[in-house]
Amino acid sequence: MDKKPSKKKVAIIGGGVAGSTIAMYLSKFDIEIDLFEQGTSLVNGPPICHLHAGGNLYREISDEQCIALLTESIQTAQFFPHSLNIRPTIIAVPKDDRAEASDLLPRLNLLQKHYLELIEQSKKNEVFGRPEDYFTTFTKQELFEIAKLEPTNQPRSMTEWMIPFAKTTDLEQIKYPVVIVQEYGLSVFRMASTAQLVLSEQSNVNLHLSCRVEKLNKQDNGNWFLSFSNSDTVTSCNFDYVINCAGFRTGIIDDLAQQQTKRLVEFKAAYVTHWNSDFFGKWPEVIFHGERGTPKGMAQLTPYPNGYFQLHGMTEEITLFKDGLSRSSELSSQPQLPEKFINKITNGWKESIQQERTEKAIKHLSQFISSFETASTAGKPLYGAQQIPGDDITLRAATINYDGHGYFRAEIVKASSAIECAKQIAQTIKLSTEINTLTQPSNDDVCHLAEQFAIERGYPVELAQTY
Repeated sequence: MDKKPSKKKVAIIGGGVAGSTIAMYLSKFDIEIDLFEQGTSLVNGPPICHLHAGGNLYREISDEQCIALLTESIQTAQFFPHSLNIRPTIIAVPKDDRAEASDLLPRLNLLQKHYLELIEQSKKNEVFGRPEDYFTTFTKQELFEIAKLEPTNQPRSMTEWMIPFAKTTDLEQIKYPVVIVQEYGLSVFRMASTAQLVLSEQSNVNLHLSCRVEKLNKQDNGNWFLSFSNSDTVTSCNFDYVINCAGFRTGIIDDLAQQQTKRLVEFKAAYVTHWNSDFFGKWPEVIFHGERGTPKGMAQLTPYPNGYFQLHGMTEEITLFKDGLSRSSELSSQPQLPEKFINKITNGWKESIQQERTEKAIKHLSQFISSFETASTAGKPLYGAQQIPGDDITLRAATINYDGHGYFRAEIVKASSAIECAKQIAQTIKLSTEINTLTQPSNDDVCHLAEQFAIERGYPVELAQTY
Protein backbone atom coordinates (compact mmCIF):
# COMPACT_ATOMS: atom_id res chain seq x y z
CA MET A 1 0.00 0.00 0.00
CA ASP A 2 1.36 3.40 -0.96
CA LYS A 3 2.03 5.67 1.96
CA LYS A 4 -0.04 8.84 1.85
CA PRO A 5 2.28 11.86 1.48
CA SER A 6 2.41 14.05 4.57
CA LYS A 7 0.96 17.55 4.43
CA LYS A 8 3.29 20.46 3.86
CA LYS A 9 4.03 22.28 7.10
CA VAL A 10 4.27 26.07 6.97
CA ALA A 11 5.48 28.41 9.73
CA ILE A 12 4.32 32.02 9.54
CA ILE A 13 6.30 34.32 11.84
CA GLY A 14 4.34 37.44 12.75
CA GLY A 15 0.58 37.86 13.12
CA GLY A 16 0.25 41.38 11.78
CA VAL A 17 -1.67 42.27 8.63
CA ALA A 18 0.70 40.29 6.41
CA GLY A 19 0.96 37.17 8.55
CA SER A 20 -2.74 37.00 9.41
CA THR A 21 -3.88 37.58 5.83
CA ILE A 22 -1.44 35.03 4.41
CA ALA A 23 -2.52 32.48 7.05
CA MET A 24 -6.20 33.05 6.17
CA TYR A 25 -5.57 32.65 2.46
CA LEU A 26 -3.31 29.57 2.72
CA SER A 27 -5.65 27.85 5.20
CA LYS A 28 -7.95 27.09 2.26
CA PHE A 29 -5.43 24.48 1.09
CA ASP A 30 -4.44 21.05 2.42
CA ILE A 31 -1.45 22.17 4.50
CA GLU A 32 -0.63 22.61 8.18
CA ILE A 33 -0.01 26.20 9.32
CA ASP A 34 1.54 27.44 12.54
CA LEU A 35 1.23 31.20 13.10
CA PHE A 36 3.56 32.74 15.68
CA GLU A 37 2.76 36.17 17.16
CA GLN A 38 4.49 37.97 20.05
CA GLY A 39 1.37 39.93 21.02
CA THR A 40 -1.77 38.72 22.76
CA SER A 41 -3.92 39.27 19.65
CA LEU A 42 -3.52 39.60 15.90
CA VAL A 43 -2.95 42.71 13.74
CA ASN A 44 -1.59 45.09 16.33
CA GLY A 45 0.85 47.30 14.45
CA PRO A 46 1.29 50.66 12.70
CA PRO A 47 -1.62 53.11 12.30
CA ILE A 48 -3.58 51.75 9.34
CA CYS A 49 -6.59 53.91 8.45
CA HIS A 50 -6.75 53.99 4.67
CA LEU A 51 -7.21 51.47 1.85
CA HIS A 52 -5.16 53.41 -0.74
CA ALA A 53 -7.37 52.43 -3.67
CA GLY A 54 -5.02 53.99 -6.18
CA GLY A 55 -2.40 55.48 -3.88
CA ASN A 56 -3.53 59.05 -4.55
CA LEU A 57 -2.02 60.23 -1.28
CA TYR A 58 1.45 59.65 -2.71
CA ARG A 59 2.37 61.97 -5.56
CA GLU A 60 5.96 60.75 -5.52
CA ILE A 61 5.29 57.10 -6.42
CA SER A 62 5.03 55.69 -9.95
CA ASP A 63 1.86 55.07 -11.95
CA GLU A 64 2.71 51.35 -11.82
CA GLN A 65 2.67 51.38 -8.00
CA CYS A 66 -0.67 53.22 -8.01
CA ILE A 67 -2.22 50.65 -10.34
CA ALA A 68 -0.87 47.84 -8.15
CA LEU A 69 -2.35 49.48 -5.03
CA LEU A 70 -5.75 49.86 -6.71
CA THR A 71 -5.80 46.21 -7.76
CA GLU A 72 -4.63 45.01 -4.35
CA SER A 73 -7.14 47.24 -2.55
CA ILE A 74 -10.00 45.56 -4.40
CA GLN A 75 -8.73 42.17 -3.22
CA THR A 76 -8.51 43.48 0.35
CA ALA A 77 -12.03 44.89 0.24
CA GLN A 78 -13.29 41.48 -0.89
CA PHE A 79 -11.26 39.61 1.72
CA PHE A 80 -12.08 41.88 4.69
CA PRO A 81 -15.57 43.18 3.81
CA HIS A 82 -16.41 44.17 7.38
CA SER A 83 -13.27 46.32 7.68
CA LEU A 84 -14.24 49.07 5.25
CA ASN A 85 -15.28 52.56 6.27
CA ILE A 86 -17.13 53.56 3.13
CA ARG A 87 -16.51 57.23 2.55
CA PRO A 88 -14.55 59.11 -0.12
CA THR A 89 -11.32 61.10 0.23
CA ILE A 90 -10.84 64.75 -0.72
CA ILE A 91 -7.46 65.78 -2.10
CA ALA A 92 -6.58 69.46 -2.08
CA VAL A 93 -3.35 71.19 -3.12
CA PRO A 94 -2.37 74.25 -1.04
CA LYS A 95 -1.53 77.51 -2.85
CA ASP A 96 2.05 77.48 -1.60
CA ASP A 97 2.66 73.92 -2.83
CA ARG A 98 5.15 73.34 -5.65
CA ALA A 99 2.63 71.35 -7.75
CA GLU A 100 -0.56 72.29 -9.56
CA ALA A 101 -3.89 70.69 -8.69
CA SER A 102 -4.32 69.74 -12.35
CA ASP A 103 -1.21 67.53 -12.06
CA LEU A 104 -3.40 64.98 -10.25
CA LEU A 105 -5.75 64.46 -13.19
CA PRO A 106 -3.71 62.32 -15.62
CA ARG A 107 -3.10 59.72 -12.90
CA LEU A 108 -6.74 59.77 -11.79
CA ASN A 109 -7.85 59.21 -15.38
CA LEU A 110 -5.41 56.30 -15.67
CA LEU A 111 -6.69 54.73 -12.45
CA GLN A 112 -10.32 55.22 -13.46
CA LYS A 113 -9.59 53.43 -16.76
CA HIS A 114 -7.86 50.56 -14.93
CA TYR A 115 -10.76 50.28 -12.47
CA LEU A 116 -13.19 50.01 -15.40
CA GLU A 117 -11.04 47.28 -16.97
CA LEU A 118 -11.05 45.30 -13.73
CA ILE A 119 -14.85 45.56 -13.51
CA GLU A 120 -15.15 44.38 -17.11
CA GLN A 121 -13.14 41.30 -16.09
CA SER A 122 -15.46 40.64 -13.15
CA LYS A 123 -18.44 42.54 -11.77
CA LYS A 124 -17.26 41.51 -8.27
CA ASN A 125 -14.44 44.04 -8.63
CA GLU A 126 -16.88 46.95 -8.43
CA VAL A 127 -16.19 47.60 -4.74
CA PHE A 128 -15.53 51.37 -4.93
CA GLY A 129 -18.77 52.36 -6.62
CA ARG A 130 -19.32 52.92 -10.32
CA PRO A 131 -16.14 53.56 -12.32
CA GLU A 132 -17.56 56.81 -13.70
CA ASP A 133 -17.81 57.99 -10.06
CA TYR A 134 -14.25 56.97 -9.11
CA PHE A 135 -13.33 60.65 -8.89
CA THR A 136 -15.02 64.02 -9.28
CA THR A 137 -13.52 67.51 -9.51
CA PHE A 138 -14.86 70.78 -8.13
CA THR A 139 -14.03 74.37 -9.03
CA LYS A 140 -13.68 77.20 -6.54
CA GLN A 141 -17.05 78.65 -7.53
CA GLU A 142 -18.75 75.27 -7.13
CA LEU A 143 -17.34 74.94 -3.60
CA PHE A 144 -18.62 78.40 -2.66
CA GLU A 145 -22.08 77.28 -3.78
CA ILE A 146 -21.79 73.96 -1.94
CA ALA A 147 -20.88 75.88 1.24
CA LYS A 148 -24.42 77.32 1.19
CA LEU A 149 -26.05 73.86 1.33
CA GLU A 150 -27.54 72.31 4.46
CA PRO A 151 -25.22 69.71 6.07
CA THR A 152 -26.31 66.08 6.05
CA ASN A 153 -25.38 63.00 8.04
CA GLN A 154 -26.41 60.78 5.11
CA PRO A 155 -24.54 62.11 2.07
CA ARG A 156 -25.73 60.45 -1.15
CA SER A 157 -23.61 62.24 -3.73
CA MET A 158 -20.11 63.59 -4.10
CA THR A 159 -21.56 67.09 -3.81
CA GLU A 160 -23.10 66.28 -0.43
CA TRP A 161 -19.82 64.71 0.77
CA MET A 162 -18.10 68.02 -0.06
CA ILE A 163 -20.34 70.10 2.23
CA PRO A 164 -18.23 69.95 5.46
CA PHE A 165 -15.05 70.70 3.52
CA ALA A 166 -16.62 73.62 1.67
CA LYS A 167 -18.08 75.10 4.85
CA THR A 168 -14.90 74.91 6.95
CA THR A 169 -11.87 75.15 4.64
CA ASP A 170 -10.26 78.46 3.72
CA LEU A 171 -11.00 78.17 0.00
CA GLU A 172 -8.59 81.00 -0.77
CA GLN A 173 -5.66 78.90 0.43
CA ILE A 174 -5.94 76.08 -2.10
CA LYS A 175 -5.52 75.51 -5.83
CA TYR A 176 -8.19 74.16 -8.13
CA PRO A 177 -9.74 71.84 -8.99
CA VAL A 178 -10.28 70.01 -5.71
CA VAL A 179 -10.65 66.27 -6.20
CA ILE A 180 -12.83 63.79 -4.34
CA VAL A 181 -11.93 60.15 -5.00
CA GLN A 182 -13.29 56.78 -3.92
CA GLU A 183 -10.43 55.80 -1.60
CA TYR A 184 -12.11 54.24 1.43
CA GLY A 185 -11.16 53.91 5.06
CA LEU A 186 -9.83 50.68 6.56
CA SER A 187 -10.28 49.71 10.21
CA VAL A 188 -7.24 48.01 11.73
CA PHE A 189 -9.38 46.85 14.66
CA ARG A 190 -11.98 45.17 12.43
CA MET A 191 -9.21 43.59 10.35
CA ALA A 192 -7.76 42.22 13.60
CA SER A 193 -11.08 40.81 14.78
CA THR A 194 -11.85 39.28 11.36
CA ALA A 195 -8.46 37.55 11.31
CA GLN A 196 -8.79 36.32 14.89
CA LEU A 197 -12.31 34.96 14.34
CA VAL A 198 -11.55 33.29 11.01
CA LEU A 199 -8.24 31.71 12.00
CA SER A 200 -9.63 30.42 15.30
CA GLU A 201 -12.09 28.34 13.28
CA GLN A 202 -9.60 26.89 10.75
CA SER A 203 -8.75 23.30 11.74
CA ASN A 204 -5.39 23.38 9.94
CA VAL A 205 -4.13 26.55 11.69
CA ASN A 206 -2.36 26.54 15.04
CA LEU A 207 -2.33 30.02 16.59
CA HIS A 208 0.61 30.67 18.93
CA LEU A 209 -0.02 34.01 20.65
CA SER A 210 2.39 35.59 23.16
CA CYS A 211 5.18 33.59 21.50
CA ARG A 212 8.70 34.53 20.54
CA VAL A 213 10.75 32.72 17.88
CA GLU A 214 14.17 31.97 19.39
CA LYS A 215 15.96 29.87 16.76
CA LEU A 216 15.54 29.31 13.04
CA ASN A 217 17.94 27.39 10.84
CA LYS A 218 18.04 25.28 7.72
CA GLN A 219 18.76 21.58 8.27
CA ASP A 220 20.66 19.19 6.03
CA ASN A 221 17.41 17.40 5.09
CA GLY A 222 16.01 20.64 3.68
CA ASN A 223 13.57 21.32 6.53
CA TRP A 224 13.58 24.43 8.71
CA PHE A 225 14.14 23.95 12.43
CA LEU A 226 12.27 26.47 14.58
CA SER A 227 12.12 26.86 18.33
CA PHE A 228 9.83 29.26 20.16
CA SER A 229 9.19 30.30 23.73
CA ASN A 230 5.86 30.82 25.44
CA SER A 231 6.04 31.84 29.10
CA ASP A 232 8.61 29.43 30.56
CA THR A 233 8.27 26.79 27.85
CA VAL A 234 10.54 26.33 24.82
CA THR A 235 9.16 24.19 21.99
CA SER A 236 10.86 23.02 18.79
CA CYS A 237 9.41 21.83 15.49
CA ASN A 238 10.29 21.35 11.82
CA PHE A 239 8.70 23.01 8.79
CA ASP A 240 8.87 22.69 5.03
CA TYR A 241 8.45 26.44 4.56
CA VAL A 242 8.96 29.54 6.65
CA ILE A 243 7.21 32.83 5.87
CA ASN A 244 8.77 35.82 7.59
CA CYS A 245 5.98 38.33 8.28
CA ALA A 246 7.58 40.01 11.27
CA GLY A 247 6.92 43.58 10.13
CA PHE A 248 9.54 46.05 11.32
CA ARG A 249 11.26 43.12 13.10
CA THR A 250 11.62 41.18 9.83
CA GLY A 251 15.38 41.70 9.91
CA ILE A 252 15.65 39.92 13.28
CA ILE A 253 14.19 36.78 11.72
CA ASP A 254 16.39 37.24 8.64
CA ASP A 255 19.42 37.27 10.91
CA LEU A 256 18.29 34.08 12.68
CA ALA A 257 17.78 32.40 9.30
CA GLN A 258 21.04 33.82 7.90
CA GLN A 259 19.13 35.54 5.09
CA GLN A 260 20.92 38.83 4.56
CA THR A 261 18.98 41.66 2.89
CA LYS A 262 18.67 45.46 2.77
CA ARG A 263 15.73 47.34 4.24
CA LEU A 264 14.57 50.54 5.87
CA VAL A 265 12.48 50.89 9.00
CA GLU A 266 10.62 54.12 9.76
CA PHE A 267 8.90 55.00 13.02
CA LYS A 268 5.60 56.86 12.49
CA ALA A 269 2.63 58.02 14.52
CA ALA A 270 -0.92 59.27 13.99
CA TYR A 271 -2.93 61.16 16.59
CA VAL A 272 -6.43 60.67 17.98
CA THR A 273 -8.50 63.83 18.47
CA HIS A 274 -12.07 64.82 19.22
CA TRP A 275 -13.86 67.73 17.58
CA ASN A 276 -17.45 68.90 17.94
CA SER A 277 -18.26 68.85 14.23
CA ASP A 278 -21.88 67.63 14.21
CA PHE A 279 -23.21 70.83 12.67
CA PHE A 280 -21.07 70.29 9.53
CA GLY A 281 -22.59 66.90 8.67
CA LYS A 282 -20.78 63.65 7.91
CA TRP A 283 -17.13 64.07 6.96
CA PRO A 284 -15.13 62.43 4.20
CA GLU A 285 -11.39 61.94 4.65
CA VAL A 286 -9.44 65.07 3.74
CA ILE A 287 -5.87 65.33 2.42
CA PHE A 288 -3.94 68.57 1.97
CA HIS A 289 -0.88 67.69 -0.10
CA GLY A 290 2.55 68.90 0.95
CA GLU A 291 6.23 68.08 0.66
CA ARG A 292 7.12 65.15 2.90
CA GLY A 293 9.45 65.85 5.81
CA THR A 294 9.17 69.63 5.58
CA PRO A 295 7.08 71.91 7.83
CA LYS A 296 4.59 71.99 4.93
CA GLY A 297 4.17 68.19 4.86
CA MET A 298 0.86 66.57 3.95
CA ALA A 299 -2.01 67.03 6.43
CA GLN A 300 -4.55 64.20 6.71
CA LEU A 301 -7.89 64.16 8.53
CA THR A 302 -9.54 60.72 8.93
CA PRO A 303 -13.08 60.67 10.38
CA TYR A 304 -14.62 58.17 12.82
CA PRO A 305 -18.03 58.13 14.58
CA ASN A 306 -19.05 60.64 17.28
CA GLY A 307 -16.59 63.38 16.36
CA TYR A 308 -13.34 61.40 16.57
CA PHE A 309 -10.63 62.13 14.00
CA GLN A 310 -7.24 60.60 13.33
CA LEU A 311 -4.55 63.05 12.19
CA HIS A 312 -1.37 62.64 10.18
CA GLY A 313 1.05 65.46 9.47
CA MET A 314 4.02 64.42 7.37
CA THR A 315 6.51 66.60 9.25
CA GLU A 316 9.21 65.66 11.75
CA GLU A 317 7.18 67.39 14.45
CA ILE A 318 4.09 65.21 13.94
CA THR A 319 3.91 61.86 12.07
CA LEU A 320 7.59 61.61 11.14
CA PHE A 321 10.45 61.80 13.64
CA LYS A 322 13.97 63.13 13.58
CA ASP A 323 16.20 60.01 13.45
CA GLY A 324 13.04 57.93 12.91
CA LEU A 325 14.38 56.34 9.70
CA SER A 326 16.96 53.56 10.07
CA ARG A 327 18.81 51.36 7.57
CA SER A 328 20.09 47.80 7.74
CA SER A 329 23.85 47.23 7.72
CA GLU A 330 26.35 44.64 6.52
CA LEU A 331 26.31 43.19 10.03
CA SER A 332 22.54 42.84 10.37
CA SER A 333 19.40 42.86 8.23
CA GLN A 334 17.60 44.56 11.11
CA PRO A 335 17.77 48.37 11.06
CA GLN A 336 18.57 49.68 14.53
CA LEU A 337 15.94 52.21 15.58
CA PRO A 338 17.08 54.55 18.36
CA GLU A 339 16.20 53.24 21.80
CA LYS A 340 13.67 56.07 22.38
CA PHE A 341 11.47 54.65 19.59
CA ILE A 342 11.79 51.07 20.78
CA ASN A 343 10.69 52.31 24.21
CA LYS A 344 7.63 53.95 22.66
CA ILE A 345 6.72 50.70 20.89
CA THR A 346 7.22 48.47 23.93
CA ASN A 347 6.38 50.75 26.86
CA GLY A 348 4.13 53.47 25.45
CA TRP A 349 4.43 57.26 25.40
CA LYS A 350 4.93 59.89 28.04
CA GLU A 351 1.68 61.81 28.36
CA SER A 352 3.44 65.16 27.91
CA ILE A 353 4.94 64.12 24.54
CA GLN A 354 1.62 62.64 23.45
CA GLN A 355 -0.14 65.91 24.25
CA GLU A 356 2.53 68.07 22.65
CA ARG A 357 2.62 66.23 19.33
CA THR A 358 -1.18 65.92 19.15
CA GLU A 359 -1.48 69.68 19.62
CA LYS A 360 1.02 70.18 16.80
CA ALA A 361 -1.09 67.90 14.59
CA ILE A 362 -4.20 69.95 15.41
CA LYS A 363 -2.36 73.19 14.62
CA HIS A 364 -1.03 71.76 11.35
CA LEU A 365 -4.53 70.93 10.12
CA SER A 366 -5.96 74.19 11.46
CA GLN A 367 -3.92 76.18 8.94
CA PHE A 368 -6.51 75.04 6.39
CA ILE A 369 -9.58 74.41 8.61
CA SER A 370 -9.33 77.12 11.26
CA SER A 371 -12.26 75.88 13.35
CA PHE A 372 -10.39 72.60 13.95
CA GLU A 373 -8.20 74.47 16.46
CA THR A 374 -10.90 73.71 19.05
CA ALA A 375 -10.21 69.95 18.73
CA SER A 376 -8.71 68.15 21.73
CA THR A 377 -6.49 65.15 22.39
CA ALA A 378 -8.64 62.03 22.72
CA GLY A 379 -6.28 59.16 23.49
CA LYS A 380 -2.81 57.82 22.94
CA PRO A 381 -1.28 58.00 19.46
CA LEU A 382 -1.52 55.15 16.97
CA TYR A 383 2.09 54.31 16.30
CA GLY A 384 4.56 51.75 15.07
CA ALA A 385 7.45 51.15 12.70
CA GLN A 386 6.96 50.53 9.00
CA GLN A 387 9.37 48.32 7.06
CA ILE A 388 10.34 49.23 3.51
CA PRO A 389 12.41 46.71 1.50
CA GLY A 390 15.53 47.99 -0.25
CA ASP A 391 16.55 51.61 0.09
CA ASP A 392 13.78 53.58 -1.67
CA ILE A 393 11.85 55.51 1.00
CA THR A 394 9.03 56.26 -1.50
CA LEU A 395 8.26 52.56 -2.20
CA ARG A 396 4.66 51.69 -1.35
CA ALA A 397 3.72 48.62 -3.45
CA ALA A 398 5.81 45.57 -2.54
CA THR A 399 4.98 41.90 -2.03
CA ILE A 400 7.01 38.71 -1.53
CA ASN A 401 10.65 37.69 -1.75
CA TYR A 402 11.62 33.99 -2.03
CA ASP A 403 15.09 32.49 -1.61
CA GLY A 404 14.27 29.28 -3.50
CA HIS A 405 14.89 27.09 -0.45
CA GLY A 406 11.68 27.30 1.54
CA TYR A 407 12.15 30.80 2.99
CA PHE A 408 9.73 33.58 2.10
CA ARG A 409 9.87 37.18 3.23
CA ALA A 410 6.69 39.29 3.15
CA GLU A 411 7.84 42.81 2.30
CA ILE A 412 4.54 44.68 2.26
CA VAL A 413 4.49 48.39 2.99
CA LYS A 414 0.72 48.79 2.66
CA ALA A 415 -1.86 46.42 4.17
CA SER A 416 -3.59 45.84 0.84
CA SER A 417 -0.51 44.09 -0.61
CA ALA A 418 -0.86 41.09 1.75
CA ILE A 419 -3.29 39.09 -0.38
CA GLU A 420 -1.07 39.37 -3.44
CA CYS A 421 1.74 37.99 -1.24
CA ALA A 422 -0.42 35.03 -0.27
CA LYS A 423 -1.30 34.29 -3.89
CA GLN A 424 2.34 34.36 -4.94
CA ILE A 425 3.27 31.97 -2.10
CA ALA A 426 0.48 29.55 -3.03
CA GLN A 427 1.66 29.56 -6.64
CA THR A 428 5.32 29.07 -5.68
CA ILE A 429 4.69 26.04 -3.47
CA LYS A 430 2.15 24.69 -5.95
CA LEU A 431 -1.05 24.87 -3.91
CA SER A 432 -3.91 24.55 -6.37
CA THR A 433 -6.80 22.56 -4.87
CA GLU A 434 -8.79 24.29 -2.17
CA ILE A 435 -10.19 21.90 0.45
CA ASN A 436 -11.38 24.39 3.08
CA THR A 437 -13.64 27.39 2.87
CA LEU A 438 -13.21 30.72 4.56
CA THR A 439 -16.48 31.52 6.28
CA GLN A 440 -16.79 35.22 6.97
CA PRO A 441 -17.89 35.95 10.55
CA SER A 442 -20.95 38.11 11.04
CA ASN A 443 -20.59 41.86 11.01
CA ASP A 444 -21.88 41.98 14.61
CA ASP A 445 -19.24 39.49 15.79
CA VAL A 446 -16.48 41.38 13.97
CA CYS A 447 -17.54 44.72 15.42
CA HIS A 448 -17.97 43.36 18.95
CA LEU A 449 -14.47 41.85 19.07
CA ALA A 450 -13.00 44.92 17.34
CA GLU A 451 -14.43 47.13 20.09
CA GLN A 452 -12.87 44.83 22.68
CA PHE A 453 -9.50 45.15 20.95
CA ALA A 454 -9.77 48.95 20.84
CA ILE A 455 -10.50 49.09 24.59
CA GLU A 456 -7.75 46.58 25.45
CA ARG A 457 -5.24 48.56 23.38
CA GLY A 458 -6.25 51.83 25.03
CA TYR A 459 -8.15 53.58 22.23
CA PRO A 460 -11.64 55.11 21.97
CA VAL A 461 -14.14 52.43 20.99
CA GLU A 462 -15.29 54.64 18.08
CA LEU A 463 -12.09 53.80 16.19
CA ALA A 464 -13.36 50.23 15.90
CA GLN A 465 -16.91 51.13 14.88
CA THR A 466 -18.22 51.27 11.32
CA TYR A 467 -18.22 54.75 9.84
